[in-house]
Amino acid sequence: MSTNVPNGHVPARSLLLVHEARVCERLAPLLAARGFDVRTAHTVLHAMEIAAQRSSHYAVVALKLPDQSGLHLISVLRSINSATRVVVVTAYPSIETAVLAIKLGAVHYLTNPVSAQRIVDAVLGNDAGADVALRERPMSVHRATWEHIHHVLQENEGNIAATARALSIDRRTLQRKLRKHPVAE
Repeated sequence: MSTNVPNGHVPARSLLLVHEARVCERLAPLLAARGFDVRTAHTVLHAMEIAAQRSSHYAVVALKLPDQSGLHLISVLRSINSATRVVVVTAYPSIETAVLAIKLGAVHYLTNPVSAQRIVDAVLGNDAGADVALRERPMSVHRATWEHIHHVLQENEGNIAATARALSIDRRTLQRKLRKHPVAE
């Protein structure tokens, strides 16, 4: 998905997307349509290899990657190019990882599900989310679980077996959870 560019030259709006394959397949074309030169990686190691060949102006990094935490990439990417704007994306947000990501140099910390436009706003520094009202009470664990299950189901295009594998739960347990109504916030 990337263009061949001489070593050292960083095209304007170059973006490294480091996430699982399904997410990259969905987001890369949407980001490219918004004018980014998108390169993708699915592991920290592969992302480091890509970044060593050619740095990026922007990086969108999943917190949870197969080989290690995406947090490790923040300092690596910023050591290659201190101007790289790194955005961390996660389905499992916590205050601890958000603070650590920002301390390491990330410019934004987004929670899934996240749209391509929200990513663009975050990497470009548009404060589109600055006026989002804060909840009086945080979302309950049960509600967050329900939303996560339905997000993963949507990512798997309604396939129950694939969703159960992705969530590491029994298919029948997942079917029981899906029969329940949304948990009130």
